[in-house]
Amino acid sequence: MTGSKKATSPQDELSLTEHLAELRHRIMLCFGAIIICAILCYGISHKLFTLLALPLEEVAPGTNLIFISYPVGFFTYIKLAIVAGIFVASPFILYQFWAFISPGLYEHEKRLAIPFIFISSIFFIGGALFGYFFIFPALFHFLVSFRGTDLKLMPEISHYFGLSMRLLIGFGLAFEFPVLLIFLSYLGIIDPKLLRKNRKYAVLIIFIVAAILTPTPDIVHMVIVAIPLIILYEVSLLLISIFRIRGKRKNVGSS
Repeated sequence: MTGSKKATSPQDELSLTEHLAELRHRIMLCFGAIIICAILCYGISHKLFTLLALPLEEVAPGTNLIFISYPVGFFTYIKLAIVAGIFVASPFILYQFWAFISPGLYEHEKRLAIPFIFISSIFFIGGALFGYFFIFPALFHFLVSFRGTDLKLMPEISHYFGLSMRLLIGFGLAFEFPVLLIFLSYLGIIDPKLLRKNRKYAVLIIFIVAAILTPTPDIVHMVIVAIPLIILYEVSLLLISIFRIRGKRKNVGSS
């Protein structure tokens, strides 16, 4: 059948040393893109931090973030610019990942480059936005509720930044999980029947991930985090089945 054989040109048959050199080259390009985007984002880092602190301001009006060491404020803005640079450069980073693995793919699989990069970028940024708009308000409302006459809230800027970045990046990566499942299933690496059979283990792993992402000990916030991840898992299984059916029809039609 046409389109089902891998390219066997000498350029595709690379040695281990050449693969490592190629990987290093791709990683350096990713770092370069992040640095460039971070420099651009640093110019609006004050506005970005205002947005980042907005969920806390909404549940605790008048609360000011403090820092007790002189360089902490400066380095916080640097770190924020770097994280923003990662999000801005994410399509380019995903393209470098695809470019690294593409020599080992079939021709019809290489055509998925643009959809893969586009969907992966949307899910990564969408996961961060989900954390910001839905998890942050509930989380900070819970944390602020402990203040009172005996406890005064004086959040330190580095602690707030560390918590916020862990949640944003964590949710961004967690939302990449369905894309990874669909991609691996399309390549024939994982079987959708196996995923359905082991659904209970997947749910257990999702709740473990939700517990890691949720810094509060209460079960309510963990369930709030876990539910959308479970829904994404089920949607992934549905899409995998659809792609498998279409793939079988194409194979029948071309045979």
